Amino acid sequence: MPPFNIVLVEPEIPPNTGSVARLCGATDTTLHLVRPLGFSTDDRYLKRAGLDYWPYVNIIYWDNLAAFMAANPIERLFFLSKKTDKPYTEARFRGGDFLVFGKETKGLPTDILERYARQCYTIPMTNPHIRSLNLAMSAGIVLYEALRQQGL
Repeated sequence: MPPFNIVLVEPEIPPNTGSVARLCGATDTTLHLVRPLGFSTDDRYLKRAGLDYWPYVNIIYWDNLAAFMAANPIERLFFLSKKTDKPYTEARFRGGDFLVFGKETKGLPTDILERYARQCYTIPMTNPHIRSLNLAMSAGIVLYEALRQQGL
């Protein structure tokens, strides 16, 4: 089975990206980082969050979201956002799929959410006083559902 892919679009917080990198390393998932990044990948906090696993993570860097979108199969992209109502558990994942997450402060661009509304999913939350979940936690929740669907 081809590996899953986690895509972080313009991530801003080094420890989040480091934690997602560790998740990717633990599951043989490819990590895609879409520039601009809000930090250097040499950042000591980023490496601390990823600990000694950083060299074992397959990371692909993209200059921008347009370059990423042009190079990958649109039908296999799953966009995760709090700005939609369809729960991620309704998605049918298969190996090689891309789980796309936006930047921590703004999420994914509105035009992406509108253009690909049928491919947008959310992680339901019952408490209206909580704005969102942590990026790394969200990536883990959805990735493990995708792996579960594959019997892994």
